[in-house]
Amino acid sequence: MGIFDRLSALFSSNINDLISRAEDPEKMLTQILVDMRGQLVKAKQQVASAIADEKRLRDQADKEYKDAAEWEQKAMLAIQSQRDDLAKQALVRHGEYLSHAQQLEHTWESHRLETEKLKNSLRDLNDKIEEAKRKKNLLVARQRRAQAQQKIAETMSSLSEKSAFEAFARMEERIETNERQIAATAEIDDEFSGDSLKRDFKALERGSSGASVDNQLLALKQKMGMLGAGTTANKAIGAGGAKDEDAHAEIEHPGGEKQR
Repeated sequence: MGIFDRLSALFSSNINDLISRAEDPEKMLTQILVDMRGQLVKAKQQVASAIADEKRLRDQADKEYKDAAEWEQKAMLAIQSQRDDLAKQALVRHGEYLSHAQQLEHTWESHRLETEKLKNSLRDLNDKIEEAKRKKNLLVARQRRAQAQQKIAETMSSLSEKSAFEAFARMEERIETNERQIAATAEIDDEFSGDSLKRDFKALERGSSGASVDNQLLALKQKMGMLGAGTTANKAIGAGGAKDEDAHAEIEHPGGEKQR
């Protein structure tokens, strides 16, 4: 099992455990991100070790190639010195170092390809963590909105209770009763308190309101054509008053002359 396979298995088990125990989604998502960052740190360490191994293999291969080149130079020097025996031994060493160098380079190439895969996996893991951070913010916002909607629904449900509306109705009735009581008290205080001059003027005001009603009555009669065109309000009032007096006299002296 590779590095990221082990990390993925461990990470999945941690997430499943968190989901099964989760009571607060925001805390759960935050903990998941904390675990992901922890796994990312471990993955970086593993990739760093793989890169270090790759560099070590490259250095070893380069050293073997260098040693092989040096023994080849020694073989050439031995040939120039007409020491074929030494040249043969130098060529044997050259072949050994060259063979080791080629084996190391092959191992290094395989390791390099694996290291590139690890680097790409590390980049993917980092991108997934960044995406998880963005999703976490969106999910937390959705969770808070859902909680707010639930709270509003609960509040509206409690307000729809009959007892709540009855309480408002009783309170409204009590306030109206208090308002009427205050108005009545003010009216009594105004009627039975203060000087006589104010009461006299109030009596005059009440009288003037009666005259206003008489004027309205005459205007209505004139509109209906029951009064002459030249009849004034004062004459009509006088005529009306005389008619009232005659009617009163007839009632007091039926069948006789009117008393002047």
